[in-house]
Amino acid sequence: MDSVFDKMTDSEKIVTEYLTELGLWWKYESPVFVYDEMERPRLWTPDFFIPKFGLYFEVCGSEDFDYQYREKIYNKNELCVIFVHCYKKEKAWKKYLVKRLEEINTDRQNIISKMDKSIL
Repeated sequence: MDSVFDKMTDSEKIVTEYLTELGLWWKYESPVFVYDEMERPRLWTPDFFIPKFGLYFEVCGSEDFDYQYREKIYNKNELCVIFVHCYKKEKAWKKYLVKRLEEINTDRQNIISKMDKSIL
């Protein structure tokens, strides 16, 4: 029987181990709708969706691959995707991931605070 792990890269498996350690449930390659740079509709699959956070992770397994195009399109479509650079030292990518989660949470809290103040 095939397993989702059979389709994952080594870097993606490392990230799943970390997410599992944290008790975070994930969905592998959950599709998202985007418009590309020419406004054509596309269906893309970031590596992971974390339902608890409502966020996507794109696992970067090599510095030889250019992830800038993907990041540009995700940003253009206002999709919150964290690029996890697993080719860096383990502590470095884990720290970066936590830092990005904190930044996103802070941004969301600031938006909610502004909304709350506008009601007063």
